[in-house]
Amino acid sequence: MHTAYITHPSFLLHTMGSWHPESPERLRAIDDRLHAAHLFDFLTHLEAQPVQRSQLLRVHDAAYIDFVEAASPREGFHALDPDTSMNPHTLDAARHAAGGAVMAVDRVIRGEVNNAFVACRPPGHHATRNQAMGFCFFNNVAVAAAHALDAHGLERVAIVDFDVHHGNGTEAIFTDDPRVMLCSTFQHPYYPHCGADTVSEHIINVPLPAGTTGPVYREAFTAQIMPRLEAHRPQMLFFSAGFDGHREDDMAQFGLVEADYTWITGQVMGVAARHAEGRIVSLLEGGYDLSALGRSVAAHIKTLAEL
Repeated sequence: MHTAYITHPSFLLHTMGSWHPESPERLRAIDDRLHAAHLFDFLTHLEAQPVQRSQLLRVHDAAYIDFVEAASPREGFHALDPDTSMNPHTLDAARHAAGGAVMAVDRVIRGEVNNAFVACRPPGHHATRNQAMGFCFFNNVAVAAAHALDAHGLERVAIVDFDVHHGNGTEAIFTDDPRVMLCSTFQHPYYPHCGADTVSEHIINVPLPAGTTGPVYREAFTAQIMPRLEAHRPQMLFFSAGFDGHREDDMAQFGLVEADYTWITGQVMGVAARHAEGRIVSLLEGGYDLSALGRSVAAHIKTLAEL
């Protein structure tokens, strides 16, 4: 099975300060681990292209896109919220992150690769139609899902968000679009302090308490998400792939390990095989302990590539 690995040099230039956990070192840790695990050479390597404005406009307001573009500084940092800042390279990175998501959809739907992982920065799932937050500027997975629907004519897609933080931006963007099923597992109560009370046929939120370990997580995923995914019969699936639920990651208080990410990936691949011709696009979200991140992404990609 051919798995595309999509990234871009601009992702290493975006930084929000040496203190910030969402750092370029995250991608270096993933790269190092893929080499150490002898996975790197088995992947189809592609360089992301920048997103088109028309592709962003499917999920973001025009005024918001203009705001982000105008906020890009010539030097130093410009804060859009207390933990989300731009440096002179951020806008380029954000455009290529969303563009890499679009490229992944095109390559998978055209059958050039079986699935794809986009090693992108900045992440995206907290970005709403008109607000940057939680380290996110453009909602990469939303851009990808909307592109699959509107450019390729798919009727149903699903997003599985296993980041330890709720994908509030993705929910807000697709709350009135039943073509998109969002399945989001997350620690609750925790940032962004929403999602637990959502009632929707196509937004499946699974709030879990601090201390949740693999067996508890798997039981909840099996009971609450898998039947709904099967019933939706998605023609393409997407991962908001956040690895900050790992037990070594101090960003939150979950107790997942690499085997759990392998399991999640395999479950969703089964749904994709049954309903979506195996089509999956995975986009990097969180994950801040560098060693745990590298190992977890390698496990995720190894499963996607069936190696």
